[in-house]
Amino acid sequence: MSSRYKHVFSPIRIRGVDFKNRIFLAPTTPVLSTPDGYVTRELVDWFRMFARGGVCVLNLGNCSIDLEESNDQSYQLELGKDSCIYPLSLYADMCKQFGCHASLEINHAGEGMLMAGTVAYSSSAFISEDEIMRAARLGREPISTIEMTKEKIRETVEKFGKAAGRMKRAGMDIVMVHGAHANLIGQFTSPKFNHRTDEYGGSTENRARFAIEVCDSIRRHCGEDFVIEYRISGDEEDPEGMHIEETIELVGYLKKHIDILHVSAGIHGDPFGPHKYYRNWCQNYLMDRCFNVHYARDIKKAHPDLLVSTVGSITSIDYAEEIISNGWADIVNMCRPLMADPEMPNKYAENRPEDRRPCLRCDFCSKHLMVPKPMFCAVNPMATMTTELRDGVIPKAQVKKKVAVVGGGPGGIQAMETLVARGHDVTLYEKSGSLGGNVTRAARPPFKIDMRDYLTWLRHTAAQCEKKGARVLLNTEATKDILDIENYDAVVIAVGSDPIIPGSIPGILKPHVFWAPDADEDTSRIGRKVVVVGGGGVGFETALEAADLGKDVTLIEMLNERNAKMKLSMSAGNVSRELLSIFAKKEIPVLYGTALTEVRDGGIVTKNMATGELSQLQCDTVLLAIGMKERWALVDELRHSAPESNVHIVGDCRKVGTISEAVNQAFQACIHI
Repeated sequence: MSSRYKHVFSPIRIRGVDFKNRIFLAPTTPVLSTPDGYVTRELVDWFRMFARGGVCVLNLGNCSIDLEESNDQSYQLELGKDSCIYPLSLYADMCKQFGCHASLEINHAGEGMLMAGTVAYSSSAFISEDEIMRAARLGREPISTIEMTKEKIRETVEKFGKAAGRMKRAGMDIVMVHGAHANLIGQFTSPKFNHRTDEYGGSTENRARFAIEVCDSIRRHCGEDFVIEYRISGDEEDPEGMHIEETIELVGYLKKHIDILHVSAGIHGDPFGPHKYYRNWCQNYLMDRCFNVHYARDIKKAHPDLLVSTVGSITSIDYAEEIISNGWADIVNMCRPLMADPEMPNKYAENRPEDRRPCLRCDFCSKHLMVPKPMFCAVNPMATMTTELRDGVIPKAQVKKKVAVVGGGPGGIQAMETLVARGHDVTLYEKSGSLGGNVTRAARPPFKIDMRDYLTWLRHTAAQCEKKGARVLLNTEATKDILDIENYDAVVIAVGSDPIIPGSIPGILKPHVFWAPDADEDTSRIGRKVVVVGGGGVGFETALEAADLGKDVTLIEMLNERNAKMKLSMSAGNVSRELLSIFAKKEIPVLYGTALTEVRDGGIVTKNMATGELSQLQCDTVLLAIGMKERWALVDELRHSAPESNVHIVGDCRKVGTISEAVNQAFQACIHI
């Protein structure tokens, strides 16, 4: 029986090249090339999971046409030398095994190339916001870009053509030209950066000239049977940049020179400044899904004869089907959702959408780019073992064992799923009446839609494990006596963490004081005037939810503003900027350098950490979000309930952290049991 998703799985032929469906992997860089920029077997194995999962085109992101001149990222791929062809062929040939296409996002960073150690070329001479920040960080004066001469333009155009030519020689039949996000091509097309007065500057048509010459050079080097996909920012989201109306005009000049237009948004610069590049490129969980689709829709409406691709928080193939069926775009690009579940296309083609492992949009993956270290996923632990498990198959255990998993949160459920796949006899103990652990509480705020999807998936996965023979015992607290009676061969302890409740504070146990996530469970207990204690991610989310309920909310944090914001960034990641922005718009007060010293019936007493001054703050509800602590006493009670070398401690009970630590630790422990 064929898929219900008729539009997504409708093939398309471009220049004689057959594309089996409309799902492309958006450009991503797993940080697995060699330091000097060549494809490795490990990189090929990492991309194999997407090819095997049913994606049509794989895009390896931000590949340099000349690494000696344009280098803006560690472990960036080199396309400027013929020596790249052989390793590229390994990537291309792997994709062919699965009936999909290898592609590269080819780029010259222009102003952003200063990692190469040279002065940057660009469309014009200017000092960027990026460079001002770099100079301040390095204690030097900012350096202006060099305006490219016409000779330099011709040389660079030829480099683009030769880079694509090397791709074709390696066996590829499609390329993505990076004209978005204010890289070099975007620096020519954007009025923010292009101040030239010759035929490459001024009007939109003139500013399109360099991009057109690049695409024409690729056509000369690669021939008519080669597909050119061009990436553009639908709107640069900057007052001085190009907006959607001018982008539509620009596309009119470009479209005869390209085959597919890939529509993103935003530009480089201060990543969290006025144009907020990062949030347009990598949306967080507080933002709308399908975030940039409206730009693709507007361009498709203006240019219906052009194949248009869209990208940006398209979290499932359900959304992709809606987008394509409505005519908003012809192709959908996904990255993080496919990293969370590379098998998503196969699952939907087989009409199994409920089996999709959802992406949290937590940004755990992209944090690795800044280290740098190989990229992997918070919820898909297979992504960090693509060489060890290159076919995506969990190996059966040589000896079947009787294994207990204690705790039904994300770590425990991942452990159970892995152990069942290994062929073990598994029993999971959960002391509450439902599975999910702290994810249950984290999923309650209305704006945590991604977390709710993940909670649904966790419970679905547990049910699937039960069908395969696992026992799930709810309302059952595992004790050493119970485990000893069962005589388990191995035990996985995933009992999570407890909230920190500072018992030394007078009044902390009064009935109007709650651990913040408990109040989320029953919002009727939250009064009209609320104080949230703790400026980490949980505290900010709790205060935001209370404000959305119409409460008068104040958040207090004992650290000073600078250190508190660093703490928030550590706990909430890149969503911290979003939270601070929302708080500013909603005018939710945050009192930094303010500690809770006493809880009274009508309010609290606080201490100014700088002056020592005591103050009173009226409230009828106090919500604590001070942090969590490991359950070492329980761990120590249970860790001798099986041969000690076969007892594994994972997740928050080992060290308070994130879902990623719990899931990946559980998988990596259980893959060896």
